[in-house]
Amino acid sequence: MTHLPSDGRHEHGQNFLTDPRVPAAMVDLVARTSGPILEIGPGDGAITVPLARLGRPVVAVEIDGRHVARLRRRLADRTGPTARVDVRHADYLHFAHPAEPHVVVGNVPFHVTTAILRKLLDEPGWSHAVLLVQWEVARRRAGVGGATLLTAQWWPWFSFELHGRVPARAFRPSPGTDGGLLRVTRRALLPAEDRAAYQRFVADVFTGRGRGLADVLRRRGLLDDAASSLIARERLGSALARDLTAPQWVALWGAVRPGSAPRRTAGARTGGQRRGLR
Repeated sequence: MTHLPSDGRHEHGQNFLTDPRVPAAMVDLVARTSGPILEIGPGDGAITVPLARLGRPVVAVEIDGRHVARLRRRLADRTGPTARVDVRHADYLHFAHPAEPHVVVGNVPFHVTTAILRKLLDEPGWSHAVLLVQWEVARRRAGVGGATLLTAQWWPWFSFELHGRVPARAFRPSPGTDGGLLRVTRRALLPAEDRAAYQRFVADVFTGRGRGLADVLRRRGLLDDAASSLIARERLGSALARDLTAPQWVALWGAVRPGSAPRRTAGARTGGQRRGLR
């Protein structure tokens, strides 16, 4: 049975799951991974209790002291798998992840989704994350209908997969939008030391003026032979930044990254010299 807060207060933006199929789907995705588990915002334990049945250590980070007390009482039977659940009273946005490899799971409060995602992506150590977020956020992160700046900036180091839509009626109180089940997996398509420069480059392309990718790069002095060849091969000349896939971003960065090769720009509006990345 799904447990709900008895007083119905909602000051932390919490929407509690009432459909047991949703936690079951999330736990199934977590079960395909290995290692300890960190849960963000367990509430009264709709996801925590089935997670505990996996027999893996669980640290559950909850900002609301009332729910901390309730969940600890619910897990008070220390003879079963719930003995491995450690409920922490803390704000996840200020919580330090464990150093050892782990998996993250959570029903993320919709009003702080972006802040939580940014913190999570900056955290080392975790290998997979299974998150219930706003539907539009899940779609955008997974690149459905085109990538966003945030997704493109992190694609070389994380894959984002959409695993279904969760209707608003599956929550109490019902939010104003549906949820989406998002799985994030760590990967390494580029070395970590490239991250800062690559992310600046992606931001420059997303915000740069021009009619299509080739024009944007030309205006920035980045349309050299290597970039031109890639754009022609992938037919990206008139593409927008949101249209590129993760492999295309990685290949484009390989063509333009500083120090990759001697460069010859074509038609740059920079007096014949390559403009450095900001």
